Amino acid sequence: MDKQTEQKKVFLEIVQQLRQLIRLEKIQAGEKLPSERVLSERLGVGRSSVREALRSLELLGLIETRHGGGTFLAATHKHQLVEVLSMFILEDEKSKKDVEFTRQIHEKEAIRVISCTEILRTLPVWDSFFVKLEIEGAVNCRDVLREVLITTGNRLALKIWFQLAAYDGDRLNRNSTETEKIIIQTMLKSMQLGFEKEALQAYEQWMGTV
Repeated sequence: MDKQTEQKKVFLEIVQQLRQLIRLEKIQAGEKLPSERVLSERLGVGRSSVREALRSLELLGLIETRHGGGTFLAATHKHQLVEVLSMFILEDEKSKKDVEFTRQIHEKEAIRVISCTEILRTLPVWDSFFVKLEIEGAVNCRDVLREVLITTGNRLALKIWFQLAAYDGDRLNRNSTETEKIIIQTMLKSMQLGFEKEALQAYEQWMGTV
């Protein structure tokens, strides 16, 4: 194991232990964390390793250091967990593929639910995408997929999807191409008609062009 890999491993171990400590001690946003010395003793690692981990977490918005006051847990909305994972976990191609595959599992399940539920497949949001495609010639790819997840009403799946979709960046957050237009229309119309198999086939075809 090279030095860089070892450093990342140590960092992740410290982060995991810090997370457990925060949970066990029920530290809330805005509350103070133990000092570097205490953390070093409790986590069983050197103070320099703790210091580096805290510095990285601060840059990512997970904690805040107040001059002369110590280190505090940041508010949830400041957490940039996507950046944490991207930097320390998603560096190899297989990991990226795994994230994409997992995201698509959520999207396909949402399409199945909508296709099999009359009240969901007849919502006006699908017609609004048709209108946009006809008038403007394109829709935002991420918007379509997001609405598919939102429509199911599964809030946990939606939260997970948002995190997974964030890794794709501009690959999803862009306007559809002319080639994608007919595929998206086919997928939406199949969902509206309750044709689950055809909707999923169109989805698979769409993802093959992304």
